[in-house]
Amino acid sequence: MKTIRREHPRPQFIRENWTLLDGTWAFRFDDENEGMEAGWAQGLSQIVDIQVPFTYETEKSGINNQAHHSVVWYEKQLTLDEAKRYTIIFEGADYYSQVWLNGQLLGTHRGAYERFEFDLTGIVQGENRLVIRVEDSLACEQPRGKQRWLKDNFGCWYVQTTGIWKSVWLEEQYSPKRLSSVKMTPNVDSDQIIFEPIVKGSTVESEQELIFEAEVTFEGSRVSSYRGILPHTMTPIALETRVKKDACWGTKQWSPETPYLYNVTFRLYTEEGQLLDEVSSYFGMRKIAIRNGQVLLNNHQLYQRLILDQGYWEESGLTPPSVAALEKDIDRIVEMGYNGLRKHQKLEDERFLYLCDEKGVLVWSEMASTYAFNDQAVDNFIDEWLAIVRQNYNHPSIITWVPFNESWGIKGIEQDEKQQHFTESVYYLTKTIDSERPVITNDGWVHTISDIITLHDYEEYEQLFSERYEDKEAVLNEAYQFNKDFYAFADGYSYKGQPIMISEFGGIAFTTEKQEDWGYGNQVENEQAFMTRFDGIHRAIQELPYIVGYCYTQLTDVEQEVNGLLTTDRAPKVDLEEIKKINERRLK
Repeated sequence: MKTIRREHPRPQFIRENWTLLDGTWAFRFDDENEGMEAGWAQGLSQIVDIQVPFTYETEKSGINNQAHHSVVWYEKQLTLDEAKRYTIIFEGADYYSQVWLNGQLLGTHRGAYERFEFDLTGIVQGENRLVIRVEDSLACEQPRGKQRWLKDNFGCWYVQTTGIWKSVWLEEQYSPKRLSSVKMTPNVDSDQIIFEPIVKGSTVESEQELIFEAEVTFEGSRVSSYRGILPHTMTPIALETRVKKDACWGTKQWSPETPYLYNVTFRLYTEEGQLLDEVSSYFGMRKIAIRNGQVLLNNHQLYQRLILDQGYWEESGLTPPSVAALEKDIDRIVEMGYNGLRKHQKLEDERFLYLCDEKGVLVWSEMASTYAFNDQAVDNFIDEWLAIVRQNYNHPSIITWVPFNESWGIKGIEQDEKQQHFTESVYYLTKTIDSERPVITNDGWVHTISDIITLHDYEEYEQLFSERYEDKEAVLNEAYQFNKDFYAFADGYSYKGQPIMISEFGGIAFTTEKQEDWGYGNQVENEQAFMTRFDGIHRAIQELPYIVGYCYTQLTDVEQEVNGLLTTDRAPKVDLEEIKKINERRLK
């Protein structure tokens, strides 16, 4: 099962029969936006090959054209069994997608980062023509993350991502009635896992009752099971998680030190016993809580040693070149003594989250920012963010949600009540779906309501950093600028005893002759100078008794931003064992 999960685009919800559609597709630009009127939905001409899921801007796509093109088209020939039911699933396409099969519109989707799907029932033939039109723009109302909205790269914004950038795949269905998802909430204190199934194709008026079955195992041994009538969607079902092993009886808790995962199989039946659906999944038993200014994992204090990870590759942009590449990044993070990462301005391939689940790596899941504040930006943001929270809710590695970063898209939040209310709304909507995890509403500064107070500071000198943060009350005073540019809180908000973290710092870069290459502060000339500064700024943070963790910038170089501990091709710039020693020491 581990092998299948590593390769499956949705490793936490696997059906037996699925087909990955990644590979060679036909592709065409539509710079004049003529394709709809010209009937391209029926089939493309004057095409070139593209390697999906890599976007045309990347080398791996086979096209490698980094200019902005607002409309692109794809086509794929599919040989299918007319007697079977299929669903086509897109893990991510940026930004507005329209999908046709054999000339018939299956549906549309707006958004870049979350999964969407269409039912092919009644349209499938033996030989099929799948056509996708994707429209992108440079609009700042779209959740862009680190994608540039100008012609050229600037600052810490990089080449745009247009079109299909995550895997596309087909799933066979037994029946139109099937499991859409199962929300899984661990209750560590009660030794229970709570399942809330959602059934697709079933209505309240359905004439037939459905039977839901769940079977939980751990390392091949049965732990608990359930079988019963499902009266309505999202009915909570609690199952035992205590495992009897080696004369011990208890729940196997998930943590970085013990990343235990339970397996679970879900089945859906008719009341006569006909199998309608079967799905394989897994979960981890862990509890995140905040108490007395501390973040707790499984009721124990958690000191977070995170690294900022933007998930870019030189040859493939935002799309991982392979699962092995994802695993290499995670293994490097662990090798350097970090116990987690902040996935910055990107919603990563779900196979990455599976690997973090399996290896015990903590994840802060951060939304890609808009760069405008208006009604359209608000609608775009909320729709996509809530879909993402639901989609990735079940991953035990995700311990924090970060919807906003550094006032991007809400640059007037310090005084603008509309923007403040927006962040509060997103906070409470997130908490409505997920009451378990902390939510940070403006990572870095100018917080409104937030479960953790996070501060970004790229001060390069140890003594100055120590002096700035020596007085906790002063730093958290709503009228105090904790650095020369920013306050900790927006107007009208104040400290309520939350945990405090330095969630961006460092960003050290070696001296470079390229004017466009940069890091934070002065560049360093050699490894000794790098390690001296790295050691000093970490010491300043580690000696602060009220700081409960940090996030260093960053894992790898990204285009013109050359402040990674690794190069863009993942080669270490410094001795990683020394990095590990500094991360794992405790000075408080």
